[in-house]
Amino acid sequence: MTDKDVTIDKYEVLKLKNQLCFPLYACAKEIVRQYRKPLEKLDLTYTQYIVMLALWEFGKMTEGELGEKVKLDSGTLAPLLKRLEKLGYITRARVEGNERKLMVTLTETGENLKDKALNVPMAMHGCIDLPPEEIIQLKILLDKALEKM
Repeated sequence: MTDKDVTIDKYEVLKLKNQLCFPLYACAKEIVRQYRKPLEKLDLTYTQYIVMLALWEFGKMTEGELGEKVKLDSGTLAPLLKRLEKLGYITRARVEGNERKLMVTLTETGENLKDKALNVPMAMHGCIDLPPEEIIQLKILLDKALEKM
């Protein structure tokens, strides 16, 4: 084996094709791009949609609790919530007895948006061209990976 062969092997770990992070990143980016069209009808970005999903499922909660559920830090979540409030989908109010906490609550308009959002999952059906059993396995593996992070 020559020095050149060792050098090639040494840098094999730095090849894009050997990175787990790259296909995860590229796939996530493409899926978010595909959400744009169905979400335009709701006047939502993908991240706003995720926040609305959490509020529809779990109801009112503090900004911190919401951030934990959707895996967003307050620097990202705060301006997003301001925009949702401006759209009339949510209200934010200080928690009595704790001025540092904000309670996030759906408005009637935000709650009614849930019916319009029913079309989004159907519009996204088939965006990943894999057999249903592989989609299920992918979801299981991604959930498991997130849980362990």
